[in-house]
Amino acid sequence: MEALLSPQAWLMGLGIFALRVCDMSLDTVRLLFVVRGKKKLAWLLGAMQSLIFVIAISSVLSNLNNPLNIIGYATGFATGIVIGMFIEERLAIGHIHLTIMSPMRGAAISDALRAAGFAVTEIAARGKSGTVAVLHVDVLRKNMDQAETIILEADPDAFVTAEDVRPIRRGFWRA
Repeated sequence: MEALLSPQAWLMGLGIFALRVCDMSLDTVRLLFVVRGKKKLAWLLGAMQSLIFVIAISSVLSNLNNPLNIIGYATGFATGIVIGMFIEERLAIGHIHLTIMSPMRGAAISDALRAAGFAVTEIAARGKSGTVAVLHVDVLRKNMDQAETIILEADPDAFVTAEDVRPIRRGFWRA
């Protein structure tokens, strides 16, 4: 019990926690780069992540009698995933495809989006209660909040869905 309260035991547990936070943050961001086809960045992050992992796991396995190491390992893993998600949100790399459905204000939405420099494809469709405008807009993830604000200002009742996309060929993208 005395060894558990020693400063060295706590420092080792905190060090392992920090290594796992770094490891899993890199892993989360790396996975998102893999999905987006960024091979070189994924490779670099994977190499760094695996190096940190080896150091962290060997530190735990070389001193299994310190439960703080195991707790640091587990909590660092979980914390690193969340921090990696925050980092990825801040980077906002990639594209989002928006599908907007509006029974009354489709033209106003498309006009407002085009005025802001977004490309919009309009389709007339029939919904449960009659005719609706279906709008398709592909935006850079970093411009998502701006596009959403424009849409909701033009039609607060618009139904909007978003999905990650990976462009294959370039079309019109806002500069």
